[in-house]
Amino acid sequence: MIKILHLSDIHLGSGFSHGRTNPETGLNTRLEDFVNTLSQCIDRAIAEPVDLVLFGGDAFPDATPPPYVQEAFATQFRRLVDAEIPTVLLVGNHDQHSQGNGGASLCIYRTLGVPGFIVGDTLATHQLKTRKGLVQVITLPWLTRSSLLTRPETEGLALGEVNELLIQRLEPILEGEIRRLDSQAPTILLAHLMADRASFGAERFLAVGKGFTIPLSLMARSCFDYVALGHVHRHQNLNPSNNPPVVYPGSIERVDFSEEKEDKGYVLIELEKGKVEWQFCPLPVRPFCTINVNLDEEADPEVALLKAIKKKAINDAVVRLIYQVRSDQLDLINNSTIHQALSEAHSYTIRPELVSQLARPRLPELGVGSGMNPMDALKTYLESQDNLKDIAADMVEAAQYLLDGQGDSWLEVEESGDDKQEASQVGKGNQKNQLRLL
Repeated sequence: MIKILHLSDIHLGSGFSHGRTNPETGLNTRLEDFVNTLSQCIDRAIAEPVDLVLFGGDAFPDATPPPYVQEAFATQFRRLVDAEIPTVLLVGNHDQHSQGNGGASLCIYRTLGVPGFIVGDTLATHQLKTRKGLVQVITLPWLTRSSLLTRPETEGLALGEVNELLIQRLEPILEGEIRRLDSQAPTILLAHLMADRASFGAERFLAVGKGFTIPLSLMARSCFDYVALGHVHRHQNLNPSNNPPVVYPGSIERVDFSEEKEDKGYVLIELEKGKVEWQFCPLPVRPFCTINVNLDEEADPEVALLKAIKKKAINDAVVRLIYQVRSDQLDLINNSTIHQALSEAHSYTIRPELVSQLARPRLPELGVGSGMNPMDALKTYLESQDNLKDIAADMVEAAQYLLDGQGDSWLEVEESGDDKQEASQVGKGNQKNQLRLL
């Protein structure tokens, strides 16, 4: 059987904000993480050895990575050339310049004529001769509106309508490639796309421009022995019947905290015509850890915060600490103590969130339909507010004065001197009560 390694969404050069500068190399430690993880994938390909490597797209965060990032990527994939393992590099949305206009970052490998490297930047069928026999790979790169449709055809259409038109245009082209296949050779569809049943995560925020959703029915066809996908960062098989497997290997490293709980890895495949076996191979990537704690009701917020940190495995992890705190509690937290408690982490961020006193949970007895009169409601509320105890009695007195209808009597001033004098006295009383309320 033909052995194949399927990986995708390397995003080499991502996540610098979660790392720090390595003083020995001058490189960001997260770049070193990504390179190390990619190296493990290449190590496995050479150790097996596999007969073919399929890369599902998105080599970098964008189409113009810095030279040192390009060099790191090329250094790892050059090892496959030295091992004489053919490789297909599919173009993803992050690899394209201006959404398809102006080529792709991976096309340099075709221009240089790197032995055994095929760049999939068009919908085409490639016949690959491996050490174990022939394999057919149909490449389907990231589709943009301009790749299959003209501007006049899509002008004035909603995104959903454009998506439908795109599928209508794609189906006959794909069917044309299928009809030209060698029926005796195993066939793989290698595509970078968003399938309609996929569960996605960070790529929704990372996507450059708006993509299109491809129906699973277009891919789960008997003419394919395996469907190798890229773009979605969460590993999943969209066709559990495995006829054929429709597999996202996911990204090889965590790009951000939306992928905190996801396993990362690649897929190993053993393939022959009409038969396929595959397994997901997890990679030991750096953990991400979120610590979220509400200190609103804590008498000693610093102790509670330290306790929450101690419960988590933060050693060498990328950590974010989020805590909710009242403004009057801020002085009770020693920032240097918190920084010391997080020092075992690889990197960390601290994000305090101020809790408004007005946003505190309402008392059940003050809910809609309680039937409580205004004075009892005020007293109930004041009893729950420790910070108003000193002025609670004055506030109740002032409220009762207003409810008795005396609060507006200063407006009812007549022209007589006696009435003016009375109004003056009432006005002074109101001022006194207004000061009490303040």
